[in-house]
Formats: sequence, C-alpha cells, structure tokens
Amino acid sequence: MNRKPDPVPQFATEAEERAYWETHDSSDRINWNSAERMRLPNLKPSSTSISLRLPNTLLERIKTAAGKRDVPYQSLIKIWLAEKVDASISKR
Repeated sequence: MNRKPDPVPQFATEAEERAYWETHDSSDRINWNSAERMRLPNLKPSSTSISLRLPNTLLERIKTAAGKRDVPYQSLIKIWLAEKVDASISKR
C-alpha cells in the first residue's frame, strides 16, 4: 500500500531535526526515479591504518622496487595489493 508520508515539520534547531530523523524513516520520502548521478571529485576515499609486520629483507626489496619507480614504498605496496586482489577476484 503506497501511502503518502506525513509532511516533515519545521525545526527550530538542528538538534530537533536530528532527533526527528533518529526516530523516523526517510526511505519512503525518496523518489529514486528522479535521482540524478553526481560526480563529487573532491571526496577522498576513506581509509584505515593497519600495522603490517614484514621481514626486513622483503621490506628492503619493496623499497628498492619503489625507488626504481620513483614512488613511495607504501604506495607501491597498495598498488601491488590492489592488483593481486583484482587478479584473484577475476579468476573466480
């Protein structure tokens, strides 16, 4: 049954609006048929720091390879990991 949602009340403060949306569902108010694609070029992808222990010899080999490519070794590790994951997924 498609019933029209109640109108959204006017809010005096942002706190009131936050409290309202914490207890009300907004999904019935969205018309995905009129949605448009957007490009948000200034957004940075989220990331999480991790601690990774590597043997010293492996780290030195990675640093050498990164130096030959003139990129930071951390960036090279991320590139290699992404390539390996993509290759692993495409093999399935």
